[in-house]
Amino acid sequence: MFSAGDKVHIIACEDDPRAKGRTGRIVDEVPPGPLTGGRWTVAGIGLLISPVLCHSHELRRIGP
Repeated sequence: MFSAGDKVHIIACEDDPRAKGRTGRIVDEVPPGPLTGGRWTVAGIGLLISPVLCHSHELRRIGP
């Protein structure tokens, strides 16, 4: 489970493969639901990569 602001390492990303191997921050204040298909919103990945949606198994928390 993640919380808003958690720093995560993106292990894989079905939404945008360019995000793989990068770090970002969780945006969601609540656990993801049907609107996002159960995926977390991750932002702050890079200058040319917009926020992406990732499943929990595609992310690893690396800090608060």
